[in-house]
Order: sequence, then structure tokens, then C-alpha cells
Amino acid sequence: MTRIEITEESGADDLAPLALAFNQIISLPVTIRSARSPGVRVEKGVIVDKSYTGPVLEKVLQSGRPERTIPGDGAFKGVPVSVAPIKVGDQVVAAVGVVDVVGTIDIPEVFGAYTEVVRQVSQGR
Repeated sequence: MTRIEITEESGADDLAPLALAFNQIISLPVTIRSARSPGVRVEKGVIVDKSYTGPVLEKVLQSGRPERTIPGDGAFKGVPVSVAPIKVGDQVVAAVGVVDVVGTIDIPEVFGAYTEVVRQVSQGR
């Protein structure tokens, strides 16, 4: 029987299938590592790093809490990311992160413009 198992010791080869699947779904860079081993970084359907860690992944592994931030260093320096822990019970066994496209959008600006467009279109009826 084929299976995927994630433990605190899972390495890049163990985590790669999940990272690749997430990357295919969202078409954004994905990173994942276990609590005790570096993991992978996947971009455009390709594993670009099989010994990956990053400051936000490490922070989430320590805190056990999700994090949305802009890292000050690492491969995604200056790029908004969202990282979440993967837990079994209360134990954090891994962390997975994605580039946070929502964090790159000025939401008030976008919705402010959208509201104005709707108002203008409604007046034209």
C-alpha cells in the first residue's frame, strides 16, 4: 500500500509530493519542512531546493501558530508569506508556507475603486 506519512523527522523526499500538489493547486511557490529536517521549496511545478528552511517556517515550528508576514531575510525576503503548522494533537510536526498574494494587494485601494465603478455603472442605467 502506498502512503504519505508526515513525522517530525520527514525529509525533503517525504514532503515533496505534498508541496508539489499544493503548488499545482494554487500556482504559487510552496515551502514545507518538518520539525527536525529541512524540506523543499517548489516553484512552477519544480523542486528548486531539497534542503529548504526559512525564518518564518522555523518561527512557526517553534510557536505552533500560523504566521502572515514579510520576511526580512531568506529566499522570500520582502515577499508576503503565509505559514501554518501541521500538528498531530498538540505536537507540531511540520510547517507549510505559501507566497501570500493577498498580502501583495492593497485591498482598500482595490475595493475602493470597485465601489466607485459599481456606483458609476449603476448611475448609467
